[in-house]
Amino acid sequence: MPAMSAFTETGRRSTDWRRPLRYLWRLPLLSLHLLLGLPLTLLMINPITARMELRGERLDHLAVRLWSGTLMRIFGFRLRRYGTPLPGGALFVANHVSWIDIELMHSQRMMGFVAKAEIARWPLVGWLASRGGTIYHHRGSNDSLHGVMHQMVQRLEQGLAVGVFPEGKTTRGDAIGTFHARIFQPAVLANVPAQPVALKYGARGNAQTIVAFGEKESFFANFVRLLGEPGRVAEVHFLEPVAAAEDGRRRMAETCRERIVAAMAG
Repeated sequence: MPAMSAFTETGRRSTDWRRPLRYLWRLPLLSLHLLLGLPLTLLMINPITARMELRGERLDHLAVRLWSGTLMRIFGFRLRRYGTPLPGGALFVANHVSWIDIELMHSQRMMGFVAKAEIARWPLVGWLASRGGTIYHHRGSNDSLHGVMHQMVQRLEQGLAVGVFPEGKTTRGDAIGTFHARIFQPAVLANVPAQPVALKYGARGNAQTIVAFGEKESFFANFVRLLGEPGRVAEVHFLEPVAAAEDGRRRMAETCRERIVAAMAG
């Protein structure tokens, strides 16, 4: 697990006198986004809009993407996308830093994520994740894992996108952990490609450790802290896809990880 020296940023948490000022204008925007934008988005997620398209994108998917993109901007992130997400059924695999990774990826492409079951109980994000088609996994349960794999295969075969974080957990942001090969098996069974996605926060990814959860930091604490952070760029790098390999889910995992590590260092 090689360290990523570019993943750090000089800290200003204790001396940032502008933080209260950011809360003054971001909190009202967040409240407006939740009170008005959220109900409108939920209204757009229905069987009718699922059959309607605008410029090749389903309307319900467009609604989720716009809501997530707006949320990212309220948190002060300027979004930049490199590369193009695959259309149709595909397994998107990304490095995992914080809860906001899901919103960042949703701002670019609608996909159902595989996430730990605890997220379903998180305020707001858990509810939104459930409405967004998240597949929940109870850690340590083989029955849960089999159910997750089955749901992933079904969605991929239906031409839908699935997003996973193959490290299996959030990190400190200063390195990329091992990619677990088993999560790639549904792509093999459905015969769809995996597309690695590198998520970078800050200039050249130098704010990874700031966006990441601090030691023993709760979701709520991280949420509030990020809301007061200085504005910075958030990059999404859609990298060269990796074809499904019947005899090589381990090879798929290693190739995806190598491409993400290279993109983070670049």
